Amino acid sequence: MILINVVFPIRPEKLDEWLTFATAYAEAVEAEEGCLFFEWSRRLDDPHLFVAVEGFRDGAAGQAHVGTAHFAELVERGPDLVAERPRLIYIDAPEVDGWGPMGEITPR
Repeated sequence: MILINVVFPIRPEKLDEWLTFATAYAEAVEAEEGCLFFEWSRRLDDPHLFVAVEGFRDGAAGQAHVGTAHFAELVERGPDLVAERPRLIYIDAPEVDGWGPMGEITPR
C-alpha cells in the first residue's frame, strides 16, 4: 500500500472555492480502481488547513493516480488556492492493504 498525507494551507479568501473543488476531487480519487481510501481532514484550530489522507493499492496505482485528469486539475488550480506550498509524507507499506481496527477502543 502507498500512504500519502498532504497538508494544504488554503487562502482564506479561496475557502469556498476550495471546498467545492476538494469535494469533487475526493469523489474522483475514490472512484479510481487502485484507490483504497481518500479522506480530507480539517484542523480544529485552523479552518484553512486541510490534510489529504490517501491510500493506494500499490506503486502502480499511485502512478496511475498522478496521471489522471483530476490530479492534473489539482496541479493546475492548486497554486491559486494555497497560501503556501503543501507538505507531503509518502510511505510505501507493502504489507498493509488499508485501514485496520484500533484495538484499544470499541463502541460501548
